[in-house]
Amino acid sequence: MLKKLNSVSLLAKKIILMLTDVLIINLSFIFAVCIAMDFEFGNPALQALLKFSLVRIPFVSVVFVVVFRAFGLYRSMWQYAGAYELSQCLMATVVSSVACVGMDKIFAYIRFLGFSNFAPVIYVTATLLIMILCCANRLLYRVVRRSIIFKSNQSGKKIPRVMIVGAGNMGSMVMGELEVNGYRKGKPVVFVDDNASKQNRRLSGIPVVGGCDRIPEFVKAYRVDTIILAFPSASSKRQSDVAKIALSTGCKLKVTPSLLELGTVNKKGLQNIRNVEITDLLSRPEVRLNNKVCAYIEGSVVLVTGGGGSIGSELCRQIAKYNPSKIIIFDNYENNAFELKNSLDYIYEGKPRIEIRIGSVQDKARLKEVFQEFRPSIVFHAAAHKHVPLMEESPCEAVKNNIFGTYNTAEVAAEFKVKNFVILSTDKAVNPANVMGATKRVTELIIQYFNSISEDTKFAAVRFGNVLGSNGSVIPIFKKQIEYGGPVTVTDPNITRYFMTIPEAAQLVVQAGGLSKGGEIFVLDMGEPVKILSLAENLIKLSGMVPYVDIDIQFTGLRPGEKLYEELSMEEEQADRQMTANNKIFVTIPVLNDYDILLKTLEELKHVNEDNVRTLLKKIVPNFIENGNKYDD
Repeated sequence: MLKKLNSVSLLAKKIILMLTDVLIINLSFIFAVCIAMDFEFGNPALQALLKFSLVRIPFVSVVFVVVFRAFGLYRSMWQYAGAYELSQCLMATVVSSVACVGMDKIFAYIRFLGFSNFAPVIYVTATLLIMILCCANRLLYRVVRRSIIFKSNQSGKKIPRVMIVGAGNMGSMVMGELEVNGYRKGKPVVFVDDNASKQNRRLSGIPVVGGCDRIPEFVKAYRVDTIILAFPSASSKRQSDVAKIALSTGCKLKVTPSLLELGTVNKKGLQNIRNVEITDLLSRPEVRLNNKVCAYIEGSVVLVTGGGGSIGSELCRQIAKYNPSKIIIFDNYENNAFELKNSLDYIYEGKPRIEIRIGSVQDKARLKEVFQEFRPSIVFHAAAHKHVPLMEESPCEAVKNNIFGTYNTAEVAAEFKVKNFVILSTDKAVNPANVMGATKRVTELIIQYFNSISEDTKFAAVRFGNVLGSNGSVIPIFKKQIEYGGPVTVTDPNITRYFMTIPEAAQLVVQAGGLSKGGEIFVLDMGEPVKILSLAENLIKLSGMVPYVDIDIQFTGLRPGEKLYEELSMEEEQADRQMTANNKIFVTIPVLNDYDILLKTLEELKHVNEDNVRTLLKKIVPNFIENGNKYDD
């Protein structure tokens, strides 16, 4: 049936709708004439008026059809008809009636074909009838078509029963999208809302109940299969809390776009409704960038080392928003850099210009070539070895890449008088318990050293915790383990970590660059630490399975260099820690260091080996601890 309906050509549909309108107009005027004469069919006056009407009505029909066409009533897609289409239909009917009255006056005045006027009551009655019948005709097409689609979708499969959380504008839009798409994605059966004024009422026939804390109860009562979270204006903490409640029901979870994404909803419709991700369960307020702070990027040549990596590539995307003249992606792995360039060129159409240069930060000569070629005024140094277990096994490589890669890049930047130089550090640099953290703490000291001797370049570091979804981070590992059927491995049931999304981290790094006056270590507000065990359990639930039943969780013990919890600032930094213009970024005043020891030990580290690497690192970083044991001289 639906195939037959769809196979009718567009022209044929227009003709059918036009003929239906003509029939409605004729019948409405005839009925209006009969009403005016009290249906006295034996009355010669009524018979005469009906004969007159049969001559007049074709002219009236032409006027109505012409006006209807001018109002676009034959171009609208009536399967999606709403308030706008119906208002256009009503307006077109009124304008048509007024035009017919005018035509009557003109034709009667010039005695065209013996025309005389219809009585006003006939026009009023006919106009009301046409309004009702034409609108009903169009809505009937919508109802019948969707009924056919719904029945065809029901054949052979179950239509998911949907709970929409949020009976506001977004919830109404979601319901409309589900209806427009023939309920292929599910049929709404209940709304849930915390607003007491909306409860015990109906939205387009669907009951509204509440509050959100009773979602599990309503899931059972209405036999819900899918829950769509549609309240983007709520605080992130409330959204996170409600998402956790919904997750406990075992239903399939989906979420609508955030307020920042709403501009694309009308273009993409249901494509914007996505599965709930682990980030939706973290109660983190949305980062808002200060455009004035980021204005330092406009018109600048920006170089990003490690620009093809997960964080480096997001840095490039965020930088591109602020109209730099050029972005140079510097990386030793060409594939990711190539894909990133293609993506940015497609989005920004060549403005800013994107350049790729392949090379390693360990190669100082190559760095000089690139700096000489492009003369960047801003450098973001994201290139680093960051995997803790791997760097425990290859500590000398961590020294080469993290420490001397940073030293080389900073030295060349100072030589070429770069204005801003920002490195990405980590919370693992605070009281480091592993080689990776110790090397990153050394990089913080290096940039503070260069800031102390440089007159032209402002050097700064940005310190933050784990980045959700970055290469090698815990989330992709857990997802792979779940795909393989488990078990999911967690090192310790009490281990916690600070988490931040990749875009959030990149946005704050870009902004920190604009806040820098030189020598600072910026510390990003990471919110509350998250238990890794809870993260694993929630990921399993989001995959539609039950922890410990469908997917087991095993504890493997802390790995070499791993701590139960991380810190964002050292004790000696806490006293002078200050909030910046962005309440998500704190700045620590540089702690005085003996740069002579730093430089002397760096010379020794150039000839480092597996036996002395940790001892040498401890000379620069006295609070370097590994697995709770300090390395003594």
